[in-house]
Amino acid sequence: MTDSTKLIEPTMADIQQARSTIEKHVLRTPLRHYPMLSKLLDADVWVKHENFQLLGAFKVRGGINLVSQTSDDERKRGFVTASSGNHGQSIAYAARAFGAECTVVLPEGANAAKAGSIAALGAKVIFHGDVFERSKERAEELASSEGMRSVHAANEPALIAGVATYSVEIYEDLDNIDVLIAPIGAGSGASGACIVTDALSPSTRVIGAQAKNAPAGYHAWKSGKFETYPMSTAAEGLATESAYTFPIGILRNRLKDFVLVEESEIESAIKHYVHTTRSLVEHAGAASLAAAIRLKEELKGKRVVLIASGGNITTDQLKAVLA
Repeated sequence: MTDSTKLIEPTMADIQQARSTIEKHVLRTPLRHYPMLSKLLDADVWVKHENFQLLGAFKVRGGINLVSQTSDDERKRGFVTASSGNHGQSIAYAARAFGAECTVVLPEGANAAKAGSIAALGAKVIFHGDVFERSKERAEELASSEGMRSVHAANEPALIAGVATYSVEIYEDLDNIDVLIAPIGAGSGASGACIVTDALSPSTRVIGAQAKNAPAGYHAWKSGKFETYPMSTAAEGLATESAYTFPIGILRNRLKDFVLVEESEIESAIKHYVHTTRSLVEHAGAASLAAAIRLKEELKGKRVVLIASGGNITTDQLKAVLA
């Protein structure tokens, strides 16, 4: 099990190294401006389309970076991780790229599109527990009993360095960004965004967005206390009962604001994405737009970048939202 107290926050050198490592394995995703979205928010709004990334989510950047740094022994032993979906795809993809076995433990009732993708990538899929935390416990048991290399979904510097590369692309593509809004589940993406922003555009405010029905990260960020909270969000990418010490530590030092959004606001944001950008964004990925709409008065007239972190919405989920 990873001892997060001994983990070192990635530097910009680590992030640039990650970039050169992963570039042949992932896509450079577009940063696009949408007049209708800008009109909706009365601001200059841009979307970083990680929903167009390989496997439909930003996480693959982190998985490739982490597995690339492992030893031959670790790869021979194989990898095991727990996930609500996108992180599992990331580790499955990376393990296959580097010739290693992989087991992913998902909660029962996990997003079927993500589970199917993980299996298609050649990983062994195990369903265990009603929420991510129970899946994580099972993955840790498997790592212990079968000798596999355990990969934590958040307390891994190499994951954060890898996913931080999307933020480097943003600042290469666009200047004078006032606000960047990122979804927060476990917190790797927002942590990376904060590190990059502080280095490349310190005047930009990074704001995190989390589901009100899965608020553990928000409360840990505010108080510094790590407690379990009830979790009932449909946004599986945000669906954690607990917060994770390593990314929250980074966010407590660097994140400027943190917003909780309602389920109805997330669903409305998914519809706005379909209407204004003609693209599919999953519940977790839509949280940043939901937060922007909530903060509309504060964002008025500003240049805003929204992270559409993933697009792995099932047809049933989409039908429910559009209904």
